[in-house]
Amino acid sequence: MPRKLFEIRLQELHETLLKMGLLVEEAIFKSVHSLVEKDSEQATNVIHNDPKINDYEIEIEKKCFELIATQQPVGTDLRKIATMLKVATDLERMADHAVSIAKITIRLENEIYLKPLIKIPQMAECVKEMVHEVLEAYISLNELTAVKVSERDDMVDRYFSQIVLDLVEDMKQNQSQIHQASHLLLAAQHLERIGDYVTNICEWIVYLKTGTIVELNK
Repeated sequence: MPRKLFEIRLQELHETLLKMGLLVEEAIFKSVHSLVEKDSEQATNVIHNDPKINDYEIEIEKKCFELIATQQPVGTDLRKIATMLKVATDLERMADHAVSIAKITIRLENEIYLKPLIKIPQMAECVKEMVHEVLEAYISLNELTAVKVSERDDMVDRYFSQIVLDLVEDMKQNQSQIHQASHLLLAAQHLERIGDYVTNICEWIVYLKTGTIVELNK
C-alpha cells in the first residue's frame, strides 16, 4: 500500500473514532437526562442506539488489524493504530455505562424520587465535559490538555463520595427508599467509571504524542 493511501486510511479511522466519540458523549448526556427527568422513552433510545457504537468499535478494530497485517507499521504509525484501538475500546465501555444508567431510569420510572436529583446531574456534567475535552485533545494531539483533563477526575471522585454519603444517610433515615437509593448509587458509580475511562484515553494521548506510557491521576 503506497504511503499516501496508508495516510488516507489512517485519516478515515481517525474520523470514524471521532464519530464514535460524539455518539458516546450524546449517550452519556441522554442517559443522565432521562434519569433526572424520568424519561423512559429517552432511556430506551440510548439502549437502542448502543449497537451503533458497538459497530463503530468493530469497524475500527477490523481496519486497524488490516493495516497492521498489510503494512507492518512501526514507530509513530504503530502508536497511532494502537492508540485508536485502545481509545475505541474505552469509548465502547463508556457507552455500556451510559446504557446501564438508562436501564436504571426504566427500573425507577414508576417511583417518586425522595428528593430532586442535584449532585448526580452535576457529576454527569463534569464527566460529559471531560469526554468532550478529551476528544478535542485527541484531535489536536495535545498531551498537556490531556493531562489537565485527567486531573478533573478528582472532582468526579469527590462528587461520587458525597453522593454515596448522602444516599447512605437517606437509606438510614427511610428504609423504604433503599431500592431507589441503591439504584441511584449505581448510577453514580457508572459515572465514576466513565471518568476513569476518560483518564485512560488521556494516558493514550500522552503515549501517542510522546511514546511514553504514563499513569495519570492515580
